[in-house]
Amino acid sequence: MSLKIYQYPKCGTCRKAIQFLKGNNIPYQTVDITENPPTRIELRKMLTFLGGDLRKLFNTSGVHYRELKMKDTLPKMTEKEAIDLLSKNGRLVKRPFALAPSAGLVGFNEEIWRNHFG
Repeated sequence: MSLKIYQYPKCGTCRKAIQFLKGNNIPYQTVDITENPPTRIELRKMLTFLGGDLRKLFNTSGVHYRELKMKDTLPKMTEKEAIDLLSKNGRLVKRPFALAPSAGLVGFNEEIWRNHFG
C-alpha cells in the first residue's frame, strides 16, 4: 500500500498518527500540509472516501477556518470553490490527511485507522 500522509509537524494528532504507523510497521510517506497541501485530485478522491461531505475536509477547529468565517461561507460555496481553496491553503485541511489508493481518512482515531491501514 502506498500511503501518503499530509501532516503538520507541530500537530499532536498528526504525531500520534505517525507513531501509530511506525508502531504497526505501515510504510508511509509524509508531506508537510502547510508547505504542500493536497492536490485538487487528492482532495476529490478523499471527498469520495468521505461520502461527499465537504465539511469533513476542513479543519473546523483551526484559526484559519474561523478567520475566514468558513462556518458561514462554506455552505454557500460550490464543491469546486471549496476544493480550490483547500488546495491552496493546507491550514484549512483537516489533518492528518491520509490517502492510500483504496482508502482515505482525515483526523486520527486509532481504531478506525487500524481497520483501514492496520
